[in-house]
Amino acid sequence: MQDFSEEVRISASDAEESVSLEEKLGFRIGQRVHAAGDSRRIGTVKYTGPVDGYSGIWVGVDWDNAEARHDGSINVVRYFQAKGEKSGSFVRPQNLKRGISLLEALELRYRGNSTKEEEDEMYVLSSRNKRVAIQLMGKDKLQDKLSRFEELVGASLPYLGVSSTGPPCQINAIVPNLKELDLTGNLISEWQDVGAICQELPDLAVLNLTNNSMANDITGLPLLKNIRILVLNNTGLKWTQVEILKQSLPAIEELHLMGNKLTTITIHLVVESRERIFEVQSHALLDGSEVTRVKPANSNFVQGFDSLRLLNLEDNCIAAWDEVLKLSQLRSLEQLHLNKNNLNHIFYSDLDTRHDFLNCYERPEEFCRPFENLRCLLLGGNNIEDLASVDSLNSFPILMDIRLSENPIADTGKGGIPRFVLIAHLAKVGILNGSEVSRRERKDSEIRYVRLIMTKMHENNPEEIKKLHPRFLELKELHGIENEKSSIGAAGPQKMASGLLSITLKCIGASICAKQPLTKKLPATTTVGKLKVLCESFFKLKSIKTKLFLQEEGSPLPLLLDDEMASLMDFGIGNEATILVDEES
Repeated sequence: MQDFSEEVRISASDAEESVSLEEKLGFRIGQRVHAAGDSRRIGTVKYTGPVDGYSGIWVGVDWDNAEARHDGSINVVRYFQAKGEKSGSFVRPQNLKRGISLLEALELRYRGNSTKEEEDEMYVLSSRNKRVAIQLMGKDKLQDKLSRFEELVGASLPYLGVSSTGPPCQINAIVPNLKELDLTGNLISEWQDVGAICQELPDLAVLNLTNNSMANDITGLPLLKNIRILVLNNTGLKWTQVEILKQSLPAIEELHLMGNKLTTITIHLVVESRERIFEVQSHALLDGSEVTRVKPANSNFVQGFDSLRLLNLEDNCIAAWDEVLKLSQLRSLEQLHLNKNNLNHIFYSDLDTRHDFLNCYERPEEFCRPFENLRCLLLGGNNIEDLASVDSLNSFPILMDIRLSENPIADTGKGGIPRFVLIAHLAKVGILNGSEVSRRERKDSEIRYVRLIMTKMHENNPEEIKKLHPRFLELKELHGIENEKSSIGAAGPQKMASGLLSITLKCIGASICAKQPLTKKLPATTTVGKLKVLCESFFKLKSIKTKLFLQEEGSPLPLLLDDEMASLMDFGIGNEATILVDEES
């Protein structure tokens, strides 16, 4: 990296000249642009003017994809500061596009004919890996219908370079029935433009602004009373802006905030003045304007969002569960997506939350049980590794859809626990990691789990068992499993160490997969090593080293039985289980 400790910066007079050039060139600092001929290569104008050693006028651009030449400086002269070491470059004005209006994009997308290049890209691969062109049946009829804008209820305009609304009061006249609008990857940055679009489209309920770099200033945004779903993924939004934004979204039901590098849920006091809504961090007003109403903001909990059912915070940087608890008083919240954050521990603390709430609110009757309507909690791809976090999920009042995949606790290859143990720990889960938990799978999992714990009881005292496995005694009694002998019930015998298990053995290796599956009665004390020897005999496998997997219902991947000294009972394998026989690579 170059040493810029003595770099030269452009002078004030140069900066003034650059400002005057903005009007002449049609590019202004902070403006969003895309490369001519490539509407997916998007960046922000950071400089306009001359560059030492090069003739003519240049535009300095900080590119979103960080694939450029430098950080805003050339030959120890800094012209602007790019966000990355290689995200900046200087471009001739004629090689940049300022974008088009929303109306122009509609014309281009729905009334323009597809080019030969676009049609050439429409193909599938044959069995011989050759391109087979796709012919659209009824293409002309479909194109005709889409071109009648008055009938259009949904418009998808991704990466078309939309930067403005166009002439005022024309959008509604042209697409009066538009309800869904996708503006992914365009050049929208000002909230005033978002407000103008929504005001001109009174029926608009779904708006997608993914991959538009939105401005920090949200002042001037009107009431968006009909917006039900708002997608703001990868827009650079911070939660302080969300706190302001929510004042304009009285009917919002789904809010998507993926990929915004959020680390905290920062809650500030919201003050309403006669002129506008704005945010302060103390009781002093920033502009001294007359106050009509001060909302009782709470430093611990997000308030408002009365209709919000789904909040998507995936792919952010939230590490502390305390931040998530600030969302626990959203009464209508049913789905909370927290995949791909940095969470390492979760808990549910009703009493502590109530105490904090009473300290912060003058009207304790407004308090509701934390996450009282939450049905779906997605926690995949975090750093959760403790069973206490899993057990805490039982305290959520009606939680039944849970994702824990790609966490250490659920990764059996890294010492995590298998699916059947998770099911046994989670009393109310109906969907785990995207797969439904059937009544049969739950019963089998709980029985296997009890058997597994019983084999380990000699290793821990009863109090330790109760702490680590709070549902063990409950499940043991529920399924009528006794300590030493088999228990006969309506569902048949629950086999213990002295019983036999019906096990289906199925070959899946490349050279042995043609062999027919076998069902054998085996003692529950059979070790994995002994079973491997038996498989070699059952299937007549000469000179083939085997490895065994347990196929579990609802689990996307089978469980490797990697401890040759462990018994079937140690792995919690129950009656009518299926074990896959593979060959070592």
